[in-house]
Amino acid sequence: MQLITTRICMAKDLGVHGNLFGGIMMAWIDEAASSMALSLCNTPNMVTIKVDELVFKKKVKEGYLIRIYADVAKMGRTSVTLKIEARKVSVYTDDEDVVVSTNITFVRIDEEGRPTPIPTTVRNKFAHLS
Repeated sequence: MQLITTRICMAKDLGVHGNLFGGIMMAWIDEAASSMALSLCNTPNMVTIKVDELVFKKKVKEGYLIRIYADVAKMGRTSVTLKIEARKVSVYTDDEDVVVSTNITFVRIDEEGRPTPIPTTVRNKFAHLS
């Protein structure tokens, strides 16, 4: 998987139980995945249409790094699905543990918000996944 962003879990990101708030993690994942989708599909006009189930497997405390990784899972005519993993990282040991994983699907749109084809040159790079 390709590293697409790194975040720091800070006090402002914690929920009432002293762990990283799930909504913050969800926003980080969506932002990182969208930036990858925009880059892959050569357009600023991509929208999130689906996020698969998110199961939080590990808690994250203040001071941990969060590395978000992605791979292209599927490339369609107008959409791309990315497999995402968010891993907490100890700054002391560099050990990584998967906190949450999911798939996110984005659609390329035109100025009116209608689906529009992803360039053939982009789709051809991932033809083996379709």
